[in-house]
Amino acid sequence: MNRRSLPVAAALTATAALLLTACGSGDDKSGDNDKIAGADQAAETPKESASASGAPAGDKPDGVDLSLPSDMNLVFDWNKPKDKNEAAAMDDAANYLRAIYRGVDKRTTKDAAVTAYSTGDGLHYAQVQINEWIKGGWTATGTLRHYDATTRSAPNGSSVEVAFCADAGKFYGKEIKTKKILTTEPSIEDFDYFKIVMVKFPTGKDLWQASKVFVETKAAKCQ
Repeated sequence: MNRRSLPVAAALTATAALLLTACGSGDDKSGDNDKIAGADQAAETPKESASASGAPAGDKPDGVDLSLPSDMNLVFDWNKPKDKNEAAAMDDAANYLRAIYRGVDKRTTKDAAVTAYSTGDGLHYAQVQINEWIKGGWTATGTLRHYDATTRSAPNGSSVEVAFCADAGKFYGKEIKTKKILTTEPSIEDFDYFKIVMVKFPTGKDLWQASKVFVETKAAKCQ
């Protein structure tokens, strides 16, 4: 296993092709025009309710448990935009990623956090990622850093694209059975560039859900 982060959970060509098909190719050109991909996608009601947990209040921003193991550290090194909607969408894009790795840790695609922070293709993407980690017999450990984030809103204000870099150079797979940490040498494969289209959940609450995910792997611009 030489990939520790989304979008490729296993070092298999077939698996990589499957995941890139699910999330969009590395040649995505959505940034070349002003229309946000998936901007017309509506949010869906989360299918799982939050369960009681002993997690700190800070781990439950929407009443959903987002707590992760102490050795699984997701860092979001970015500045919030001034626009209220864009700031909320950025927060929930981070929560979406936390939800995926919570699913990896809990070995399930049906955790309340996953269904709360994703819809449509975003939910499918999360399920594919979690299932690949489960099938491989891995969990994750280390620090995954997200940075250089930007946001842009659709004209109708119902969707926001959150784009950012991810550095998995210090984030590794760990075998569930043996506890062996699958370390690798630093390389261009540590860097991914994400664009996540967040859509506003149709209630009075400031909940945003990931509806589309596009990833450029081996992203030199993130080095």
